[in-house]
Amino acid sequence: MPRPADVPRPFGIPSPFDKPSPAGSQHRQLLLIPLLAIALVLSALVALPAPTARAAEALTDPIPERPAASGIGLTVEEFASFPKTDPPPGPVTDPRLVRHARINYLSELPDGSGRMAVPDLNGKLYLVEDGKPHVYLDIAATFAPAFFASRGLGQGFGFVTFDPGFEKNGRFYTVHTEAATATTAQPDMRQAANTNFHGIITEWTADDPAADTFSGTRRELLRIGFTGQIHGIQQIDFNPTAQPDDKDYGLLYVAVGDGGQGVRNTEPQNLALPHGKILRIDPRGSDSANGKYGIPAANPFTGTPGALGEIYAYGMRDPHRFSWDPAGSHRMYLGHIGEHAIESVYEVRAGDNLGWSEREGAFVFDKRATDPCARILPLPEDDARYGYTYPVAAYDHDPPAGWNCTSDVGRAIVGGFVYRGQSMPELQGAYIFGDLVDGRLLYAESAQMRRGSGDLAPLYELMVYDESGKRVTMQDLAGDDRVDLRFGRDADGELYLLSKANGKIWKVTGTRTFAACDTGDTKVTDVMGAENWAPVTPAKWRFPGSEVILAEAGTQRPGPRRPFEYAVLTAGPRFGPVRIEGEVRLDTPVEVTNRDVIIVFGHQSDTKFNYAHLSTDNMIYPHNGIFVVNDADRKRIEDQWNGRTGAPPAITDTAWHTVRVVHCPGTGEIAVYVDGSKRPLMTAVDTTLGSGRVGFGSFDNIGRLRELKVTGTPIAE
Repeated sequence: MPRPADVPRPFGIPSPFDKPSPAGSQHRQLLLIPLLAIALVLSALVALPAPTARAAEALTDPIPERPAASGIGLTVEEFASFPKTDPPPGPVTDPRLVRHARINYLSELPDGSGRMAVPDLNGKLYLVEDGKPHVYLDIAATFAPAFFASRGLGQGFGFVTFDPGFEKNGRFYTVHTEAATATTAQPDMRQAANTNFHGIITEWTADDPAADTFSGTRRELLRIGFTGQIHGIQQIDFNPTAQPDDKDYGLLYVAVGDGGQGVRNTEPQNLALPHGKILRIDPRGSDSANGKYGIPAANPFTGTPGALGEIYAYGMRDPHRFSWDPAGSHRMYLGHIGEHAIESVYEVRAGDNLGWSEREGAFVFDKRATDPCARILPLPEDDARYGYTYPVAAYDHDPPAGWNCTSDVGRAIVGGFVYRGQSMPELQGAYIFGDLVDGRLLYAESAQMRRGSGDLAPLYELMVYDESGKRVTMQDLAGDDRVDLRFGRDADGELYLLSKANGKIWKVTGTRTFAACDTGDTKVTDVMGAENWAPVTPAKWRFPGSEVILAEAGTQRPGPRRPFEYAVLTAGPRFGPVRIEGEVRLDTPVEVTNRDVIIVFGHQSDTKFNYAHLSTDNMIYPHNGIFVVNDADRKRIEDQWNGRTGAPPAITDTAWHTVRVVHCPGTGEIAVYVDGSKRPLMTAVDTTLGSGRVGFGSFDNIGRLRELKVTGTPIAE
């Protein structure tokens, strides 16, 4: 791991990080003030990579692989609902701050009481008992009028964490924001530019840890100055996997953002500043520059001249949420919000440099680019020499067509947890996280999140089912397109979902398999003869006995836009719930990019049926999806289409491929599986057509079907 060079201090300039004697403690803040002196010291500490040659072509789709369907849904039930709050001191001009309640996290107190703690950025600390929240401590009122929450998405009362010995010692810690102009206090550390906001870590000691409301004392632990209104102190936490005899026990981790300045300067790479870093401090120690906490001797930079000994890892933009895996080697994972295109999950270890703002995820971030759309470049051939740590999982923004790249596309990762609870055995060992804006729920198998492998773990998307068993989205539950999703976890390892939009928390109670309905036991097999099929154009079809062959391409017909040529299976009954299994092959040469075959189901007439389109192409609306024709042009209904691309191409060669289509009319759930995968390639929910016949065909290509088996529940004709 590279370290900054040992550089002598510029002559005559004291280091702002020299530890004065107790008698000189009054002068600590004065040593931090001269911006010129700070800039000179800091600029000498870190050697950055030379500007990347612009010979590399900018990447418009840096991570082509999108999260795939998992076929797993989380079942949730409402756990708690919080009172409406408003950001003080106001007025608020950013509509993203006008939420019902800006609840930001959920955790269980480490005292065996079962009480849950929830901070609201607008200033209240709630405890939740039996699903009912009550105010434990009013942070905003305590620090008024300096308390500030009316600009910047993370400003206000951001986080709370409880000492692992809280049951006996009553200690817990909070982070809040103050306006620099509203306080006479000076930051312990600050950015080189003007300080406009302070992020403050406070230690509280409750007189009675079991009390319903706080009474006790407080002391300020650390105050950090920020230039910008975003990317402040995001999370503070203790490692819950550390035991009393571990060196990590009782040490406080602090995720500090770059203050929104990383694109403008190199501060996240500068080891003389806390910004863009994860810090690790000892609240019970006193050898810090301000004398209010300790610096663990095991921290990676305690022996590096000019570097902050508090730093655990660095090179970050917005280290938003971190957690530890309760099992195995207790790896630490960080959800890191990107700038231009990349949302990342890192496995973080002591001394890591995540690369910002020279890197965004595992790509070069070219902040010198004159074209704001050309920021993301491939890594240089000599990248290994920089020693950056890259993500173990990531997704890109996949902006919609016509997106203005200078605007916010609306993507931001929210880190979660490796699941080790009991209610979801299907997700044991999965790192479950999401996108805080649109509320998508994602996971990666922790066993596939291999640090240093150069490969990203595959990502899978989770569905959500409400208490009635209806499939919903987090946007449905939140009642808003912007969910402001957060995660929580209780002492048993069970998960909770939070939304600022309506101030509600849902407990995840289990899982449900998509399209898992009982399709019945009526079987139709051995029906490959011509007498069992009704083609649109019989002359185009061959029935040699073991296969159904579409030998000639179809042509467009009058009426609504729909597949040109298909044959309906007339043998057996019409089915409601149905499972269709078979093998298909595309006979059109692979040089043709729009090759396809279709599986028909729910067929009631030539202008009323469903079909699964299996194609080599997934980049245009008519291809590689699930569709319904209902006396109108075919309509795309599956979840995977995002307006630009759909699910990965189903068939790209001329080999045989197994296909399974499941239709559950009761719920409208439709799933398409390819090549024996346990995860569906495509999923949809649509109740337009509840029954019908099955079939096989294409638009304007040729192909064949064999080994057909249909299992379902008959519906009277």
